Amino acid sequence: MYKTMDDFDFKNKTAIVRVDFNSTVDPSTKKLLDDERIRLHSMTIKELADKGAKVVVIAHQGRLGDPDYTTLEPHAKRLSEILKKKVNYINDVIGEKAVSAIKAMKPSEILVLENVRSLAEETAKKTIEEQSKTSLVKTLAPLADVFVIDAFAAAHRAHASIVGFTVVMPTVLGRVMEKEIKALDKIRSVENRPIVYILGGSKVKEGVEIAEYVLSNDRADQIITGGLVAQLFLLAKGLDIGPLNNKTLADKGLLEMVPKAKAILEQYNGKIFIPFDFAVNANGRRKEIQMINLPTENEISDIGEKTMAQYQKILSGAKAILMHGPIGVYENEEFINGTKAVFETAISSKAFTVAGGGHTIAALSRLGLYNKVSYVSSGGGALLEALMGKKLPALEAIEKYQK
Repeated sequence: MYKTMDDFDFKNKTAIVRVDFNSTVDPSTKKLLDDERIRLHSMTIKELADKGAKVVVIAHQGRLGDPDYTTLEPHAKRLSEILKKKVNYINDVIGEKAVSAIKAMKPSEILVLENVRSLAEETAKKTIEEQSKTSLVKTLAPLADVFVIDAFAAAHRAHASIVGFTVVMPTVLGRVMEKEIKALDKIRSVENRPIVYILGGSKVKEGVEIAEYVLSNDRADQIITGGLVAQLFLLAKGLDIGPLNNKTLADKGLLEMVPKAKAILEQYNGKIFIPFDFAVNANGRRKEIQMINLPTENEISDIGEKTMAQYQKILSGAKAILMHGPIGVYENEEFINGTKAVFETAISSKAFTVAGGGHTIAALSRLGLYNKVSYVSSGGGALLEALMGKKLPALEAIEKYQK
């Protein structure tokens, strides 16, 4: 459906490639604290350069006025170190310096332009058509032959640099974008049944919406829950989880989700699994209790051993598994057991596994499982919106304007 880098001859052509270099930055020194996304996109950039393209990189870092907002000079320097190749940087996006630098480029050269969010128009709320008429697109598009969209992690933003170029010039998917879409297609493929979703962590509203969407559209066979997602479903089932746990959900404004969660449980009875034993935090120590012991005065911090066994059995028979959110308070060694049991079983199964979300990735890294997942998504918000069935503006633009 979408054209990829295999469908274009890049030799001696100028390619504008939109990547997502957004990284963790020290707010005081503005130094990069990680380079994961730069490494990820370096593969696309290297391939373009190797194919003889003049590679013009546009990206963002933070939001104007926020502590993590900075120039892309450190990103360009890090990219150069990763590629072991000279990468030019210019502190301009659409001015004369940028235009002159692009015109002077030779094949296989790489140029990183300034933070695209230095332009107020970048994040302005406009239609795709209107974004194509911004000064960013009107200035840079005539200088290039092709637009390569590789920023899956920003694909849910209808920003000028994400959707605007697609209206006026040939557009192809970069390798990161291509892999993300293939992974999403695979996790939803009818050939990979049964499909099991692991929904945990603290993003409860998103978890409920994902559950509703995938079940109503026959995109999942079973859903196992943990974290605050599970606690909301426990409330929806009519169980009292105790004042402390109720307060946590109330403080996050999540109690309004109970009726919706109840409706999903009733409609899809037998497909959503919630814990039936728990580990609570009893003065900093792990204490396992049964459902009959609810309500509890302690914080529910993990699932119990019996629930772990049930979840492991479900996962062992899956052919595709989506991992979104840890099962318990994985940061605390006392309460990492549920996350460890569930994630290890998912990975040791023969299923195709996809993981997404910052806490999921952090938990996998802590457990030494990160490199064993079939595919780790680079997109947080974009992945969530895709899983909830929402159309990503980046793909919507391609579908509409790239016939």
